[in-house]
Formats: sequence, structure tokens, C-alpha cells
Amino acid sequence: MSSQEDVAAEPGPIAVGPSTETKASTGEVITVTIGATVPTGFEHTAAEEVKEKIGVDARISKDRGRIYFPITTDKLFQVHLLRSVDNLFVVVEEYDHYEFKESKEETLMEMQELASKLPWTNALEVWKLNGTLKKKKGYRKGAASTKVKPTSETTDAPVADPEQQELPQAASAAGSQKQAESIPDTETSTQGSEEAAPEAKVIKFRVTCNRAGDKHSFSSNEAARDFGGAVQEFFQWKADMTKFDIEVLLNIHNVEVVIGIALTEESLHRRNISHFGPTTLRSTLCYGMLRLCKPQASDIILDPMCGTGAIPLEGAIEFNSSFYVAGDNNDMAVNRTVNNICHIQKRRADKGSGSGLPIDTVQWDLCNLPIRTGSVDIIITDMPFGKRMGSRKKNWDLYPSCLREMARVCTPGSGKAVLLTQDKKCFSKAISRMGGLWRKLHTVWVNVGGLHAGVYLLKRTAAVFGQTPEDVYESRGTVNAQGDEKGDKELS
Repeated sequence: MSSQEDVAAEPGPIAVGPSTETKASTGEVITVTIGATVPTGFEHTAAEEVKEKIGVDARISKDRGRIYFPITTDKLFQVHLLRSVDNLFVVVEEYDHYEFKESKEETLMEMQELASKLPWTNALEVWKLNGTLKKKKGYRKGAASTKVKPTSETTDAPVADPEQQELPQAASAAGSQKQAESIPDTETSTQGSEEAAPEAKVIKFRVTCNRAGDKHSFSSNEAARDFGGAVQEFFQWKADMTKFDIEVLLNIHNVEVVIGIALTEESLHRRNISHFGPTTLRSTLCYGMLRLCKPQASDIILDPMCGTGAIPLEGAIEFNSSFYVAGDNNDMAVNRTVNNICHIQKRRADKGSGSGLPIDTVQWDLCNLPIRTGSVDIIITDMPFGKRMGSRKKNWDLYPSCLREMARVCTPGSGKAVLLTQDKKCFSKAISRMGGLWRKLHTVWVNVGGLHAGVYLLKRTAAVFGQTPEDVYESRGTVNAQGDEKGDKELS
């Protein structure tokens, strides 16, 4: 562990402590704790992946959307192979029950003093090692932009500058004070400033504070500002909002405080998508949905509302023993999916991998799929919430119709469906009408762009399609996805 004397004894502005230099030269293996942000609701899925791929037990944080696990530096490269995590950081120190002072002044003063007491050495060593494991992506572009927690996990296509899109949640201490104060329960802010004429070999940094809880006497901006100022004074680093080398994280969740150093420059969740649509899912969320249905070799997996193809693309890359069919009724969505597949194929070819992806794309009518009855093993899709796509009114007609068509193409007795929707009331009503065809096994509650949504795992019953009471009721005619006034009144 480092101390203030250790760091101060090392000459020059880039000092991180002589013990760090010793470990770098000797190649000593050390054990550190890695923190990872994951899609809210899929913490257990991420913990399972860590156990499976790294062989260690992960601890799920009280603050939803984070897990922690130990790792030795010789296996550090393995953390970048995880598919269920958005961002990675190495833990400097964590406090389960941090006792904040009653007054704001005392608390902020204590945070300033804390900076010089933390065991920085191992975390900085991991940060240095991590830099050699991944390709340098260059400095972030553009001025420091205000970005509190996004209102959606999706983005409109095309994205001209994905690096700028992935700036960590940040705001200048002065510019976003008003915005941070207006959101007391969950805040994100950053301390740092643009400096002129960077000096040679001077480490640039910023501090990002993520705060959740309404019983704190201080704001995120104030914590980031004062803690960051102490870090700057302690290490003699230069504060810089955009062209930083190190991002120090100050995560505060009620009385839980975790200080860390970021290992990812941009979130890993956009890894497969180059052509974005209005409701593109995070690749990390797609991975969680796929793990939920446990794809097996030779499974036929269908996404009847593929959008940009995020789900089948993630599946074709990670679970490539199955075959994926992606379809949509919108020609622009189909084009985006094709473009995304071509982008991945080209990227693989550039890396010397000539193998193709087990995926195909079709444009079709969702309620009249050109697929043989009982021929699909798994259906996995993101259904329209009625927010950005479709409407709540249309969902009352669309959901029963598409669930019935899904039941037709799905294998009786063994077929499964994993469906994501925020329109819970409409979905529950539709499932109750399909009780003879679908049985609900499990629900994972997730946060999708600030919306509380459900991922439903369904099992196809052994009932023969067309012979259940539900089919008799529905056989009066296929419900038009556009809906009408009479149907809305009847179903509501």
C-alpha cells in the first residue's frame, strides 16, 4: 500500500509511489478488486458470467447496477472479455458505512483529507497495466458536455462521433450546479477544467462523482470539486475535463462510498452497433436476455422485431452454435440490421477471421410470419413500449396478435420466448388471453433509459396450435396491428 511519504518521495509530477515502480519492474502479481457497472436487473447474470469466465465469486452491490470481484493482475485481460458489463474500474478503497459529518463544510473538508490517506499504489499499477492491454483510442473529442443520467439507453442513427457519445456522465462544477441540485436523489458530476498548453509527462485527470441518496448535505459537484482539488494537490496532476489520462471515480450510495479508477474509456455496450435506430438496445442488455434463454447448439432463434439487429448480432457473436433470423416490418430497420451485420463482418475480416456470422435478415409482417409452424426454438425480442415506437393504444391489438403468431412458429413443449416491454399492463392482459399457449416462468425487472421495464421468460406449452380456447377466441380474425376504436374499448 502507498502512503503520502511514498508518493511525495518520488520526484516529478507523474509520481505514483516507488512501490508501484518496483512492482512494475519485477512483474509482481497483485490482487485487486474490480468494479463493473452492469444493466440494472442483470446483476446476477453478470455475476454468473464472472464465475464462468474468470472463476471468482462476484459480490452484488447495494447500489443496483454494480458488481465487484477480485482478480490478479496476470488475469487482468480477462475482464475485457466480459460481455455483460458496461464500464470497468479498479477499486482504490471502499467504505460500507461511511460516517458523513452533519455539516456540509465538515464533510467536504473530510473528503479533502481523505485523498492523501487512500492506498492508491495498487490501483494505479493496475491502471498502468490496463493501458498496455487495450488499444489507445485517443483523447475524447469536443468540449466538456453536460450529461447527467440519460433519459434513454438508445440513440438516433447515425452516430457521427461514438466517442463523444460515450463521454462518462459529467458536468463542470460551475455549469451544472443548478442541474445537479434539481436532482437530489441521483446525481453525476465532474471536477476538472480545460488547461492551456499541456506540459510534457504531466498526468491529466478528472474526478467524476456518482451520488445516490437524499440524506447528503452536499451535492455531487461539490464533492467532485473538493475531492478532486485534494487529489490534484496530492499528486500534482493537471485537471482536464476532456483530454484526461486518469478518471477517478467517487461513487456514493447512501452511506456506501467507493473510490476507484476507470479502466474503460467508453462504455462497452455499443460494441456491435454502427447504425443506430430510435430504440437500439444496449449490447450488454441483449447479452443478459440471451443468457436468460440459454441457447443450445443448433437452436433456431428468432427476433421478429429486430430493429437494428442488436439482439441477434450479440447472439451470433457470443452463442454462435445457434442460427439467428432477424426480421422487421420496417424497411429502414432491416437496412440498419444488414449494415450492422456487414460492419461486424468487415471488422472480423480485418482481424483475419474469415468465418461468417450465423444470421440472416428478412422483411416481413409480424402477425403473418413466413415461417413453418413449430420450427423455432427460441424467440427473443424487444417489443414496442408505446413511447418512441408505436403507441399504447396500438399495443392492445398488437400484443395478443403477435404473441399468438409467436406461439404458432415456436416448438410446442420446449420452445421459449424472452420478451422485453415496459407496457406491463397490456402485456399481462395479452398473456392471460394466451394462457393455453404460453406459460410465464420468470420476470427480470430492468431499467431501460429510465423506464421500468420487464424481461419476461415464457415457455411454450405442449398445446397444439389452433386447438386451444384462446385460438377459438382469436380465430374471429387476425387483429390488425393498427387497431381500431372498437377493439380498444373491448380490450380495455
